[in-house]
Amino acid sequence: MTDSKLEFLHCCVLDGHGGSDAVDTRSLTQGKTSQGVLWIHLDVNDDASRSWLKKDSGLESVIVDSLLADETRPRSFSTEHGLLVVLRGVNTNPGQDPEDMVSVRVWIEQHRIISTRRRRLLSIIDIHEMLNEGIGPKSPGDFLSTIVAKLADRIGDFIDDIEGRVGEAEATMDTRDQTQFRQMITTLRHQIASVRRFLAPQRDALDRLYRQPGNWLSEADIRDLRDEADRITRYLEDLDLAREQTMVLREEFLGRLAQEQNSRMYVLSVVAAVFLPLTFVTGLLGMNVGGLPGLDSPRGFLGSLVVMVLAAVGLLTFFRAKKWL
Repeated sequence: MTDSKLEFLHCCVLDGHGGSDAVDTRSLTQGKTSQGVLWIHLDVNDDASRSWLKKDSGLESVIVDSLLADETRPRSFSTEHGLLVVLRGVNTNPGQDPEDMVSVRVWIEQHRIISTRRRRLLSIIDIHEMLNEGIGPKSPGDFLSTIVAKLADRIGDFIDDIEGRVGEAEATMDTRDQTQFRQMITTLRHQIASVRRFLAPQRDALDRLYRQPGNWLSEADIRDLRDEADRITRYLEDLDLAREQTMVLREEFLGRLAQEQNSRMYVLSVVAAVFLPLTFVTGLLGMNVGGLPGLDSPRGFLGSLVVMVLAAVGLLTFFRAKKWL
């Protein structure tokens, strides 16, 4: 070990029965142990952990680069030495947006598992607690299927929340403030797009896992991974349906908004049409020229009113006959 200050987030040996035994990092040589399956989980934001991964882990540089990458899309590939899997889970950290998905990178060998993270991921904490309770994964393949299942569980909870909020938006469209409704739909569409961006390649990565497995995956592990890939596919279909629902809601909202605007413009147009002849009469009679009818008559004003009333009534009658009112 090159750095005495090195501290792994988790460092234990799977006992093969669902439990684990803690391992002192100073006792490791090249990150390997002959007792069971060694699991090392580290934070790549830590300089000592990065240094150990580069110098003392014994991994190829391409694998190290993948484990240390800043931004990664879900993927998986196997070599003759092991299997690299990059997965994403919803961000459940306090104050964070769930759609800002957190990545976990896992390198699996026959007797060693190395996982890395940049941000806290509850699925890893769940596995550690399961090992402490004696109900954790028993093999590298079991570890992989367990973490995939834990990530999928929280993704499922997030999608259920999305579906519930879409249903709420549909139910309250008539009563909710227009600005709030528009913001709600925009937020939902943004979250759906953000999650789907990583969920689609995650499904493909899991599909490749069970179709081209390594020798360290048992038939049970392959079956579990296939089931999880099918579950991710169902989640993608649910997201697609939710996205379509938000598009329909948005179109209906815009249609109703346009209808309301058209109704208001129609009322204004009718009012303007009614007052148009009245304005013409008042403008005509308001000219300061000689010869205007009724200029010297005491009944001139009354006559003007009668003409304007008759013009308005006649125009309204015409509109009603045309069924414009």
